[in-house]
Amino acid sequence: MPMIDRLCAVIAVLMWSVVGCGGSPKPSTGAGLMVDITIAHGQVTPANATLQATVRQPITLRVNSDAADELHVHSVPDHKFEVAAAADQTFQFSVDVPGNVDVELHHLDRTVATIQVRP
Repeated sequence: MPMIDRLCAVIAVLMWSVVGCGGSPKPSTGAGLMVDITIAHGQVTPANATLQATVRQPITLRVNSDAADELHVHSVPDHKFEVAAAADQTFQFSVDVPGNVDVELHHLDRTVATIQVRP
């Protein structure tokens, strides 16, 4: 197997391990973390994902939803985002204090992800 093919295979495996089986959270691109969220028929994807970020790193939530809800980000500072029943909604925030940050849907009472924020 040529060296470039092996390198591509290793990168693919590493990306899969970061993304996990749900396929929604994306590894950091540039300086930010991108998380794709789908809310459909009372279900959310991803659910209970574990993600990694650093203090003050931009975190973007891209949401497609068939129902209105509210995203709560339990961080310092905390954040609340009104989700409409619409596609292609984007919310961005950063976290100032390291620790575990839960991203939850208020009306569905579901945890989308826990972001482990490092210094």
